Amino acid sequence: MPDTSRPQVPAADQTLRILSLLARQPAPMAAQSIATALGLPRSTTYHLLTTLAQHGYVVHLADDHRWGLGTAAFELGGGYARQQPLARLGRPLLAALTDRLGESTHLAVLVGRDVLYIVEERAPRRPTLVTDVGVRLPAHLAASGQAMLAALPPAQVRALYPDAAALTQRTARGPRTRADLRDALRRVRTDGFAREDGEVTPGFRSVASAVLDHADWPIAAVAVTWPAETEREAAELADAARACARELARRIRPGA
Repeated sequence: MPDTSRPQVPAADQTLRILSLLARQPAPMAAQSIATALGLPRSTTYHLLTTLAQHGYVVHLADDHRWGLGTAAFELGGGYARQQPLARLGRPLLAALTDRLGESTHLAVLVGRDVLYIVEERAPRRPTLVTDVGVRLPAHLAASGQAMLAALPPAQVRALYPDAAALTQRTARGPRTRADLRDALRRVRTDGFAREDGEVTPGFRSVASAVLDHADWPIAAVAVTWPAETEREAAELADAARACARELARRIRPGA
């Protein structure tokens, strides 16, 4: 009988092990650290990382001499989300949140420099929003996007936004430079939530909180959106979004 304990395609096995290792880390890793952790020859590790970078699955952060997950890996994460596990677990939580707050709520994932909305719970007698299921919006403008970006390592954010050209605009509001984005994400980390005030759609405000996995990596964000003319306390709505995000994080963890 064949030995099924040994991989039939060693290069494929090594490639997947590299991606799995990087996915478990809170920050990018040096190539030598990857090689050591997986017991791979240094030259093999560099060859595999170079190939993965060519396809966008990893990025080389030259200034830090580190390797991190690339936008193609985010696309895989978005594909996983679109196959319903996150949406299925998140939908009842967001429905309960909308019922309690009387405002529309959303669940979004990060796909490259965009947020992709995978759940929308629209509150009764509230206007239709642009953030429908399947819609993509610039992450640096949306509260849900900033909530997730603020939880990423700074080097990963720099890789996603290499220059000001990556910071597209919708309503002439929001970060225009990388310094603006750094300031915005610093505020998110200080406040404990992200906020949006007309950056995506004039006349609407949002607050959002990231959903963190076991390695504190942002896999999604819960957002609450309301008309700007409605007097609502942003911090109160943010507390509710944060509690919802934490409960979703608990439910997606193995053994929950």
